[in-house]
Amino acid sequence: MQKRSSYPLALLLLSPALLMVGLLFIYPLGYSLSYAFRNEKSATWDLSNFEKAFSLYGNDIVYTLVILVMATTLTGLFALAIGGYLTLGENKRAVSFLRWLYRWPLFIPMVVAGQLMRTFLAKNGMLNNALMSLGILDPINAMSMLDWRGVVITFVWKQLPFAALLISGAMASMDRSMIEAARNLGASRLRALVEIVIPQIKATLLVALILSFVTMLSALSVPMMIIAGSPTMITVDMAWRVNSYGDYGVANALGFISCAMSGVVAWFYLRHSVREQTATR
Repeated sequence: MQKRSSYPLALLLLSPALLMVGLLFIYPLGYSLSYAFRNEKSATWDLSNFEKAFSLYGNDIVYTLVILVMATTLTGLFALAIGGYLTLGENKRAVSFLRWLYRWPLFIPMVVAGQLMRTFLAKNGMLNNALMSLGILDPINAMSMLDWRGVVITFVWKQLPFAALLISGAMASMDRSMIEAARNLGASRLRALVEIVIPQIKATLLVALILSFVTMLSALSVPMMIIAGSPTMITVDMAWRVNSYGDYGVANALGFISCAMSGVVAWFYLRHSVREQTATR
């Protein structure tokens, strides 16, 4: 009886937060997704916005997906390498330095990261100047990386600390007896990481990759600052349709497509989680 009587009080305490979430997130999201099917010219509901979106920005949609898959994969690999070294590394000074260093991009906003990489990866940027000063690169061979490569580098550099923080935390919470047993039997650190550590942190790894994928998918400042021409990412196309043409229908259709990309990634995670729960029962 006491538990039932506490439900109204709990609901009352949660109501301000639920109201804010509903007004600021759920309602705009539902409105945008539904009006992606609205044809304002004929005042009907059809797929004309999607047809226009695919005809105008089909290459950008594929381009966005390729960049996100590449950036997410590299983020996962580097995060596993950092977390593995923090867990299995034997040089305490190197581990402490890496633990201090890799977190810095976590506190830098995405727009600042885009501006930093814009100056770092330009033809006359810091990267090429450093390589030329070391004699590694000739000035005539200097080239700009302000294209898809710059976007991938920026995304990986920005999201790596977040993913590594989750993964290294999961690795640190593991029982080290299996790792130490494998090391005592002659297994290398790489083999122990691949065959013992990674299988036990799959769930955390998937969460880190999914959250990184969604964060990079929603970024506008990085592709807008780094990519000068076409193709570009669909977030830039959405902003262009709204600001230049006032075409909210096509912009909502592109937003629906981006939500579908996120939904597919989340579906894989839920499917994996259900399989694991079924296997443990």
